[in-house]
Amino acid sequence: MFDFIKKYRIFIGTFAVFSIITIFLFYNVLKPIKTLPVYNPSDVNPELVDSTVQYIAREHKIADFSFVNQNGKIITQKDYEGKIYVADFFFTTCGSICPIMTDNMVDVQKAFVHNPDVMILSYTVTPEIDSVPVLKKYALKKGVIDSKWNLVTGDKKDIYTMARKSYLAVKLGKPSELYDMVHTENFVLVDAEKRVRGFYDGTKKEEVKRLIDDINWLSETDKN
Repeated sequence: MFDFIKKYRIFIGTFAVFSIITIFLFYNVLKPIKTLPVYNPSDVNPELVDSTVQYIAREHKIADFSFVNQNGKIITQKDYEGKIYVADFFFTTCGSICPIMTDNMVDVQKAFVHNPDVMILSYTVTPEIDSVPVLKKYALKKGVIDSKWNLVTGDKKDIYTMARKSYLAVKLGKPSELYDMVHTENFVLVDAEKRVRGFYDGTKKEEVKRLIDDINWLSETDKN
C-alpha cells in the first residue's frame, strides 16, 4: 500500500488539490449571496403608511427633517448625511415596550460605539410631554452617547409626517385626534443613501442581533 502511494504520490497530491479547489468553487457558487431589500411604501403594511404615499413603488428616500435633540441642538438630515442609522419611535412615559426597546437600542449603540458611520435617531411621539429637559433626563438614565444617538422632539405634525411618510413605521391613533400616533416596536434601518433597508422587532434580542448583522453587512458593502 505504501509503495502504491509512493508511486502515485504526484497524481494523488494533484487530485487532492484539484478536489479542494473544486469543492471551494462549488461552495462559493452555491452559497446564497446576502442581500437586503430596499423598501418602498407599496412594500409595507398600509396601516403603517400614510395614504398619500402608499402607491410609491420605487426610489423612496427619507425626507429632510429638522428637530431638537436632548441637548437643545437642532438635528437635521445633514447630521446623518452619509451615515447608516437606526430610527425608532418612543415616548419617555411608556411603560410597556419602550423600556425594552431602549435597552435593546443601547445594545446597538454598544455594537457600533467605535464606528462613526453608524448612528441612532429616536423620535418621541408625545412631544407635548417629552421636552428637551425630559429627553435629557431620559438619555442620561439610559446611557445615551450624545455623539451617537439623538432623541428628538418637535412639532407633532412634523413627527407624524416623518413616521408615516418616510420611515413607514407608525400606526394611526384616535381618528378624532389630528396627528395622533401609536408607535410600534419597529427599529428601522436606513442606509447611507437615505433608503429604508429593514424593519426589526426592537423588543426581541434575536431581531436586534439580525439588525446588528445587517448593519455590519451594509458597512462592508459601502466600503466596497
